[in-house]
Amino acid sequence: MHITRVTVGEIKIPLKVAFKTALRTVTDVHDLVLIVETDTGLRGFGEAPPTAVITGDVLGSMRAVCDLIAPRLLGQDLSNFNALLRTVQQSIQHHTSLKAALEIALFDLRAQQFGVPLYRLLGGGVPRLKTDVTISVNDTPTMVQDCLRAVGEGFDALKVKVGGRTWQDDVESTLAIVRAVGPAVSIRLDANQGWSPKHAVQVIGALEKAGVLLEFVEQPVKASDIAGLKFVTDNTMTPILADEAVFSVGDALHILATHSADIVNIKLMKTAGISQAIEIANLTRRHHKTCMMGCMLESGISVTAAAHFAVAFSDVVTTIDLDGPQLCSANPLEGGMTMRGPWIELSDAPGLGITAVHGLTNTHTYEL
Repeated sequence: MHITRVTVGEIKIPLKVAFKTALRTVTDVHDLVLIVETDTGLRGFGEAPPTAVITGDVLGSMRAVCDLIAPRLLGQDLSNFNALLRTVQQSIQHHTSLKAALEIALFDLRAQQFGVPLYRLLGGGVPRLKTDVTISVNDTPTMVQDCLRAVGEGFDALKVKVGGRTWQDDVESTLAIVRAVGPAVSIRLDANQGWSPKHAVQVIGALEKAGVLLEFVEQPVKASDIAGLKFVTDNTMTPILADEAVFSVGDALHILATHSADIVNIKLMKTAGISQAIEIANLTRRHHKTCMMGCMLESGISVTAAAHFAVAFSDVVTTIDLDGPQLCSANPLEGGMTMRGPWIELSDAPGLGITAVHGLTNTHTYEL
């Protein structure tokens, strides 16, 4: 089975509401889609979001990297799977999102080659997950209203965006949300690097003093400030999750070895795909810690891949943040995962189970 064609295109899906964090405001998902085809007619799908403020990727740079890597895959035998992964990873430094899209498409094909869903290729599991939903940073009344709407839709875990304001505003919003939704709803705060270490401890300490039991606080300080991250971890009782601080296995090892965070967030767009995500999950397990499976603003293509990964590594991936498709106003896919409120279900179709992506624009094809 040989690779004969790689097609790259774009999808653009308006969000139901604007996505606001301490780093950015986004109104639509505008991602790169890759389709890798073989001489047997199989097609593997991948996706890459241009998350410039986190991964450094923009659509133009990802297309340029695809110009470099895609021709090197043409004519290659899918049975030489590890060699294909090395080609993706070693052809260029950085550019983690485009590499992730290519790896996802290759893993999709590999699972199809064996006639099994991707989660079984990766180790098996129960193909059902429960995700949280993201609440954008806004004025307090709007955030409370958004939380109540989400709870009404069945979500019992809310990832509330904070940061980029005064620390007192973040405390006020969080307390108002906790009062509104009640103790049965889990609250996860995500500062997206929006606090200093001192302000992080002030916010978390004030909430702890008020009796608020947060499930965790995600990336309270700048990604590069590992000492600051450890300061927050050491000076609060609330679990701290490292997100933007962890791209690679080396990043994860440093965080875990120095006890700088309690939880590691795996995102395929940060890890450059599935192969390194596997290493990070295994490393985290050896350190007796757990992971969250997260996503950027992505459609169901790459989120389906992340869901398969989370199912296969459910012993260490204990928290799910895969609400990207839930935030979109439309679904351009045929097949893939299904979402009903907070519940994600995977089919037993081979690979990712995706058969088509509608609405692709600006397509370009590389072929033999």
